[in-house]
Amino acid sequence: MYRTDIARPIRLTDYRAPDFAIPETQLEFDLHPTQTRVRATYRIERRGVAEAPLVLLGERLTLKALRLEGVELTPDAYTLSPECLTVPGVPDRFTLEVEVEINPQENKTLEGLYMSSGRYFTQCEAEGFRKVVYFPDRPDVLSKYTVRLRAPKAGFPRLLSNGNLIDSGEEADAHFAVWEDPFPKPAYLFALVAGELDVLEDRFVTVSGRTVALKIFVDPGMSARAAYAMDALKRSMKWDEETYGREYDLDLFMIVAVRDFNFGAMENKGLNIFNASLLLADAQTATDLDYERIESVVAHEYFHNWSGNRVTCRDWFQLCLKEGLTVFRDQSFSGDQRGHAVQRIKDVKMLRARQFPEDAGPLAHPVRPAAYLKIDNFYTATIYEKGAEIVGMLKTVVGADTYRRALDHYFDTNDGTAATLEDFLRSFEAVTGKDFSPWLKWYTQAGTPTLSIEATYDATAQRLTLDVSQITPPTPSQAHKAPVPIPVRLGLLSEAGAPMRFLHAGESVTDALFLLSEVQAQWVLEAVTHTPVISALRGFSAPVKLRLAEPEAHRFARFRGDPDPFNRWEAAQSLAKALILDPQGEACAYAEALRATLSDPTLDSAFKALISGLPTEMDLAQSLTPVDPSFIHARRNAFKAELAAALKSDAEALYAALPAEPTFSPDAASAGCRALRNVLLDLIVAAGAPSATAIAENHFRNAGNMTDQMAGLSALSQIHGAAYQDALDDFYARFKSEPLVLDKWFAVQASCAHPETLTRVRYLVTHSDFDRKVPNRWRSVVQAFAVNNPAIFHDISGEGYAFIADEVLRVDRFNPMTAARLIEAFGGFKRYAEPHRSLMKAALERIVGTEGLSKNVGELAGKALAG
Repeated sequence: MYRTDIARPIRLTDYRAPDFAIPETQLEFDLHPTQTRVRATYRIERRGVAEAPLVLLGERLTLKALRLEGVELTPDAYTLSPECLTVPGVPDRFTLEVEVEINPQENKTLEGLYMSSGRYFTQCEAEGFRKVVYFPDRPDVLSKYTVRLRAPKAGFPRLLSNGNLIDSGEEADAHFAVWEDPFPKPAYLFALVAGELDVLEDRFVTVSGRTVALKIFVDPGMSARAAYAMDALKRSMKWDEETYGREYDLDLFMIVAVRDFNFGAMENKGLNIFNASLLLADAQTATDLDYERIESVVAHEYFHNWSGNRVTCRDWFQLCLKEGLTVFRDQSFSGDQRGHAVQRIKDVKMLRARQFPEDAGPLAHPVRPAAYLKIDNFYTATIYEKGAEIVGMLKTVVGADTYRRALDHYFDTNDGTAATLEDFLRSFEAVTGKDFSPWLKWYTQAGTPTLSIEATYDATAQRLTLDVSQITPPTPSQAHKAPVPIPVRLGLLSEAGAPMRFLHAGESVTDALFLLSEVQAQWVLEAVTHTPVISALRGFSAPVKLRLAEPEAHRFARFRGDPDPFNRWEAAQSLAKALILDPQGEACAYAEALRATLSDPTLDSAFKALISGLPTEMDLAQSLTPVDPSFIHARRNAFKAELAAALKSDAEALYAALPAEPTFSPDAASAGCRALRNVLLDLIVAAGAPSATAIAENHFRNAGNMTDQMAGLSALSQIHGAAYQDALDDFYARFKSEPLVLDKWFAVQASCAHPETLTRVRYLVTHSDFDRKVPNRWRSVVQAFAVNNPAIFHDISGEGYAFIADEVLRVDRFNPMTAARLIEAFGGFKRYAEPHRSLMKAALERIVGTEGLSKNVGELAGKALAG
């Protein structure tokens, strides 16, 4: 028996412009841990239906006073429900004063105004402002905010909000600060921070000569660890000026670090709030991946100042308009900082690991959804990563210069408004004179298209004919799919791997861009002098699955020498995947190709590290139906051991030739060298040589930075035994007072593919340092186990499923947003072999059948179960 008391969905087709605008908002906060008073004064103007009542949204608020034009309203003059305040009979223009009381200390949802480590923070995206004060909490209600904060100076010396500080002072037993944001913004961009914080300060001079003060606020004693984030911020500001022509618009830009945070970071206007794990770093506590993510996320949230803040989204169905565009912008920035070839591979790896399974399962949804119960559930890889891929395709099709003109048009035309995807595409139409409406299908259809290419070569005519077609499989609520525009960058190689020329549009080229707009088409390439190797979808020019009938030798040709780095890496992944899933597959030829790649002096270390990595178990699961987790785990381990044995002497020699650098630098080249050295350590351990334990232990003990230390600990986790436990004990003793580092200690244990891991994980959730109310800590154990440890999560006993279901239900009681994100671990249960399928289904049924389930978990679990 399944629950049927699910709330009615919100639909895009029901969108209606707000009846009232609120041009000006004044907020006063008298901060108190359990009795914070919030006084709001709104200047309101009717913009819609005459006689329509004023409806303000609010949750978990205690209404203390309500005044219209200074006259206090009695309870019979309004209607109050658990989710809204309705005032009928209001005039067309008026001032409304609302006073409420809230309890930040007891707010464990981490939405609205809450306390963390004795400090006040807010998180208002997507619908958290309604937990602060009654307001029409929707993105298309933009207002100019003036905010006055009041709190005891002792314990709360910092009082921060959006915009510029215009006044401050002391009053009796407290002090105050007044902030003004001159730019209209939706309520989800409001922010407030108060507490004891250290600050790292710097400045940036804009392209027009204005000086902007930069401040990063952190836990006391942690300001030195914000240095890299500050450097990334300054580089981001300069890059956005040079690449997009976007200058920062306030006198001050602030970032605040908080450990208790549901998201990675939040782009509140002028006052970004970050999960501390994405802001704080030094060589002894952060890995190269941490540095990369800090650089990327700092850039992402800063870039939102234009793509999200100055131009926001009309409604939450347009979420990809700000997120997909900004992800594309931050990926481009990272490519400029760290190398586009390596960055592109990493971006596609993430897309395939997170978004492709989403598109292939019961939780599939369009980049612009048609309906939702809780918008929190749509902060997904589809919205972010697939949304970014669509922007990338548009840039590919129109070219870099035209893309820049289109974005200039979009920002300039929509500045200060709440826009839609149609507005975005209209800017491309305005600068090109072409129809871009077909691209809306990428936004409105779920599912990953499959691109098929069949080649016929006529040696006499020196002609290559490519018959191309596309198909997108059915997804929930969308049985039939229309063709979408698919840009295909394509080149040809000889069987020796050398580039081949061909005629395209009257020119002799080695590479050309084609556009498949219909279900099928035929492309003819002339002057092809001999049988070619096809290098299709170069740079991963579209987020599709490629089906190309070709001999294995052609994939090896691309592996050995495709000038397109992505397709060279892709060929290696494709070959490895086929060899792993084929029990008769042998690693010899693959090992030879990898050996040649590792010895190629023209390739950088970061690329060599990426191409040496095998497909993950989750990657392999996408190529197998039904999915048998134990078969995948055993086959991958066997192939890895065979490959490592074949490359043992090469790996050891190259490892020895890459000594650890005496001084740590987070730059891309240094990080690439560390990545390669750590991949080689992984191969040495996989080879199973008697010396492997000593090498891994030495790597861990002598590490001069957290990247190498974690690599050593991970290597020891594969060996297990006393050396691993000793390393864990040593790591804990050294870092037990460092919460962000201790998260790594928890995660490496939860991710270890050893039969005893579930027992260990059950112990970890009882550990004195474990706290479910801290999202980072919960994710470091529970999410790491469910997502990063498929072999044990999918144990045939079903105990892994039961454990995750228990954790989802526990956390759903106080933080539904965080709990709901683990439902995707069960999402594709129908693709799994028995008994996994039935056991996963039973876990979902137990979740769905639980009384008092949140809308967040109920919506996703119900969809996953329905399939």
